[in-house]
Amino acid sequence: MIIQQIDPNLLELGKQAEIDCKEIYAQMDEICLKNSDRVLSAFIENQVSYTDFAEMNGYGEFDEGRNKLERIFANVLGCEDSLVRPQIMSGTNALYLTFSALLKHGETMISLSGKPYDSLQEMVGLIGDSTQSLKAYGVKYEQIDLVNNTFDEEKIVHRLQKKDVKLVEIQRSRGYSSRHSLSIDQMAHVIQAIRRVNQDVIIMIDNCYGELVETLEPGHIGADVVVGSLMKNLGGGVASSGGYIAGRKDLIQMVADRLTAPGIGKNLGANFNQNNAFFKGIFMAPTAVRNALKTQVFAAYMLEKLGYTNVSPTWQEKRTDIIQTVELGSVDDLVQFTQGIQSASPIDSYVRIMPAPMAGYPFDEVMASGSFTNGSTIELSADAPVVPPYTLYMQGGLSFEYGKLSILLALTNIQKTKSSGN
Repeated sequence: MIIQQIDPNLLELGKQAEIDCKEIYAQMDEICLKNSDRVLSAFIENQVSYTDFAEMNGYGEFDEGRNKLERIFANVLGCEDSLVRPQIMSGTNALYLTFSALLKHGETMISLSGKPYDSLQEMVGLIGDSTQSLKAYGVKYEQIDLVNNTFDEEKIVHRLQKKDVKLVEIQRSRGYSSRHSLSIDQMAHVIQAIRRVNQDVIIMIDNCYGELVETLEPGHIGADVVVGSLMKNLGGGVASSGGYIAGRKDLIQMVADRLTAPGIGKNLGANFNQNNAFFKGIFMAPTAVRNALKTQVFAAYMLEKLGYTNVSPTWQEKRTDIIQTVELGSVDDLVQFTQGIQSASPIDSYVRIMPAPMAGYPFDEVMASGSFTNGSTIELSADAPVVPPYTLYMQGGLSFEYGKLSILLALTNIQKTKSSGN
């Protein structure tokens, strides 16, 4: 049994975590209830029926289930319309699809949250020589860095007053960086500032890892386009593939035309028998996100009490996404910690973690992903680029109880390895 393998001292510390984190967990329960209310209301409003789960193959015409699903996503995300498809393979794929649809040769986009996530850099054209990057298609890229973990509002407003920018993009999550993730309040404030000087620029939010962490979504605060993956929060650990783009109806039509073809738009697309999983995924998403948040608060508490430094967020800090980081300082410690998470996973617990190349990333990566869906990051997982300061990024946890057991076992395994000198 797992509990019998866990260091008794860690079990006692885990019990103390329950006491010290009780109020934080209660706040997360309240957020989960409010988000569950919004999701359940959207299901009832859209009269979801068992027949909406039917497989539509071939062209996928007249799929009323798909139409209802996309209305539900729009409702939940505070948007007019959405595109939710198994043909969208990942968050990166969803972002590229959206950029490609909304940006044309000679137009300018600006990242308002600094350098984009590693897997987006080749897509934009900041690295590599892809003939399909935004840069290769003549799209101009600029960025305005964050200052003290928030937007440089003065610089943003000054730049957008020129009214020659087509799209601004905000990456909600920290990605592989040391900055904090961005809150709904921070994004709402900068969106209001932008709209005071420029009514036309498209405001796009990379929503990955942040969905349902707070009680409002970017669509509720004025974002024009919101993009994410079903391998993360809104898949609820049930969806095994897929992504979404939600936002203004005219912009979603443009993205749909890019996905299929002009004149076809949202009307075609086989569901590959995924409707049931997608409906169930967003239905379970508030609970899955709540469990992931509790798991990562627990992890942060344990790490801090065990003397790990540079744990972010700290266990007491407000959460704006499901990611937890810990700076480990060396390749050996990074690999060892990642191996600890893998060894406490339900799937492939016997696999030995090694640094290796990963498609779309500029550096070797380590990844613990003992999940039911390969690469799922709403399930408990951990990954990192193998570069100084060797920061590990943990996320997910479908069940708080399983998450606690995995974290406790992982820490036990790490301590055993350290004490043996291996």
